[in-house]
Amino acid sequence: MEISRNIRHFRVFLAVAELNSLTLASEMCNVSQPAVSQALHKLEKQSGGDLFSRMRHGVFLSSRGEVLVRRLKRAFGHLDPVLDSLGPRLRVTITSAQLQALIAVREAENFTLAAQKLGLAQPTVHRAVSQIENVAERPLFERAAHGLIPTPPARMLAQSARLFFSELDQAEAELAEFDGLEAGRIAIGALPLSRSILLPKTLAAFRKLRPRLPVEINDGPYDDLLAGLRRGDLDLIVGALRVPAPIGDVVQEALFNDELAFIARPDHPLVEQELFLEDLTDQQWVVPRPGSPSRGQFDAYFQERNLSPPESLIECGSILFMREMLHAGDFIGCVSGAQAEAEIAKGLVARINLSGNWPGRSIGLTTRQGWEPTKSQAILLDLLRQAGIEKRKV
Repeated sequence: MEISRNIRHFRVFLAVAELNSLTLASEMCNVSQPAVSQALHKLEKQSGGDLFSRMRHGVFLSSRGEVLVRRLKRAFGHLDPVLDSLGPRLRVTITSAQLQALIAVREAENFTLAAQKLGLAQPTVHRAVSQIENVAERPLFERAAHGLIPTPPARMLAQSARLFFSELDQAEAELAEFDGLEAGRIAIGALPLSRSILLPKTLAAFRKLRPRLPVEINDGPYDDLLAGLRRGDLDLIVGALRVPAPIGDVVQEALFNDELAFIARPDHPLVEQELFLEDLTDQQWVVPRPGSPSRGQFDAYFQERNLSPPESLIECGSILFMREMLHAGDFIGCVSGAQAEAEIAKGLVARINLSGNWPGRSIGLTTRQGWEPTKSQAILLDLLRQAGIEKRKV
């Protein structure tokens, strides 16, 4: 199921929903009544069924129509305030093609590369952006030696447009539910711990309930995943929470608490011993990268005890690389306890017994503020929360 991104049709539909009348909606939108009827017919065909019940005293939303109204109001809630700030006429003139061109140029900082990404001719993309600039009566990009630099209004409009299109994707997924279809997708930003222990088991359970729905796992540095979440490319991030939250437009939800684990190869001479942190300062370590929550904890352990941190450090973000390094010599690894569980259970590494009161860190979900999940997304969230409850019992 795919709904064409016709902004004018969306506004006509919302007017009919508000006024319960095709005639009044045509007057409000300054289009003919046949044009209103045609717009509704196309939307209903693309939505899989009737959006209104037609009665003698007016037209009234069906269940499908209510879903589409809710999502469109959310979509325009992202877009319209920015359009109004750039120029009130943009509400009337802006098209999805123009917004898609703007997003592509914003990302590529080049008209030719943006056109290649969209599969369009370069003059077509240039014209679409120029049309927005003409109505807004301001430039959206500045030319520089290395490419096009988006102005602050261009960045705001591109961001709001991304969230606008994200809500339309959500609408399609929800409308498909009426016909028992699995539509849309779930895009997850997976931090290291979630990739090794939390997500695989949860997604296996989710697959039994939604066997065909596409699920996309994205890994990478936290800052990159956060940017993807905020612009609507990702639905949620699973992994270590940041304290405090990195920015005000995201929401963090803790699932369970995780402590660091100190590990080595199974036959390492220190594995069977009872040790204190002071005993390990002169060892060779493999530790998380700077800026990660695990590394922050690791560094804090030494600072809080007035100990000089180890001088021999190899920094990495991969449990696979860490494991191989531990087997290559007398190295000690520092990693999330939950992340180490699978490696320890398989006998690939062993835990070093280190006495002390080690504080934990919160593992959980990060979503956009105000994000409203589809039914399938809500199912996955519930499974993740249940996994967190089970983890807390261990």
